[in-house]
Amino acid sequence: MWKDPWGFRDRFFEQIDREFSEAEDMLNRVFRTVRESGDTGSETLPYYYGYQITIGPEGKPHIREFGNVRPSAKGLVEQSTVRQPLVDTSINEKENIMIFTAEMPGITKEDVKVTMEEGLVTIHAEKGNKKYHTELPVNKELDADSTKASYINGILELRIQLKKPIKSKSKEIKID
Repeated sequence: MWKDPWGFRDRFFEQIDREFSEAEDMLNRVFRTVRESGDTGSETLPYYYGYQITIGPEGKPHIREFGNVRPSAKGLVEQSTVRQPLVDTSINEKENIMIFTAEMPGITKEDVKVTMEEGLVTIHAEKGNKKYHTELPVNKELDADSTKASYINGILELRIQLKKPIKSKSKEIKID
């Protein structure tokens, strides 16, 4: 069995444990505040909050939050009528496509509006009391004309072609 003489593995998992512990503490503060406020009116329910942890290419964890409540600086719940959907982003290198998958149940494809501008993809949907909105920063150049979108069973999928980098042609120059 391989031994880790530098303790990288231990430090990595300690960092992950700290992140989860901080997230759990924050969630406990949020739910304690909700219980103590006694506000259980039908307009404010349900409360939901979640997070997604991924490991980036540099090896550091990235945390993305979603839901309709956010903890404030004092641990109080700030509820919004607009939900931030859970969105997963991936790149299919074989097809040179960036794929966004967003969970937005309770709406139809006619309720969804997607816009793109340089460095940002915005998803907005609204139907009755179901409201979703998120802005996704993008660090790749995308071909907006190639976008294909589908919405099936509460899942929005965007498939956007990545722009191919311009290949410079080089020419050898003879020196006289």
